[in-house]
Amino acid sequence: MELILKRIAKKKTYTIGHLYVSNESSDTPPSSASSACNELICDTLEPTWRDYAHGQRKIKGRSAIPEGRYAVVISWSPKFKQWLPILLGGPDFNRQWQGIRIHAGNTTHDTEGCILVGENRRVGELLDSRICLQRVKQLIVEAKDRDEAVYLTVV
Repeated sequence: MELILKRIAKKKTYTIGHLYVSNESSDTPPSSASSACNELICDTLEPTWRDYAHGQRKIKGRSAIPEGRYAVVISWSPKFKQWLPILLGGPDFNRQWQGIRIHAGNTTHDTEGCILVGENRRVGELLDSRICLQRVKQLIVEAKDRDEAVYLTVV
C-alpha cells in the first residue's frame, strides 16, 4: 500500500498537507498525488518545511522531514503509550530523523518533527485528529494483514 503526503501549504511556522492512499497496485512510488487513483484520507500538519536540497538545515524539533519514500510500520511508542505508525528510512534518515511517527495532534506545539493527522478546518491547525489517526492505523493494519508492505511518499 502506498500512502502519499502532498504538501500544499509551506508556511513560516507550519506545513499543511493532504494524505492520500493510492488505489494503484505498484512497487514503484507514485509520481503525483493528484491522480484520480488516489483517495484523500485526511490533512496533515508538520513543522516548517525547509529546502534541504538547496542548503537549508534541520532545526531539531522544528523541521518537516525531507521529501522521499519511507517504509511505514506500526510499533509501540513509549512516549505516547500506544501503537503508532513510524517511518523507516536509510541509515542517514534514521540517524537524523529517528522516531518520526504519524500521530494525533492539533498544532505544531504537538509535534517535534512528526506528522500529525486530522482535518484542517482552522488556519494552521487540525481538528478530529484522533479519528483520523484511527483511520490511518486501520488502513495500515489491513494492508499488513494482506501481507502488503506500506510506504509513505512525501512530495
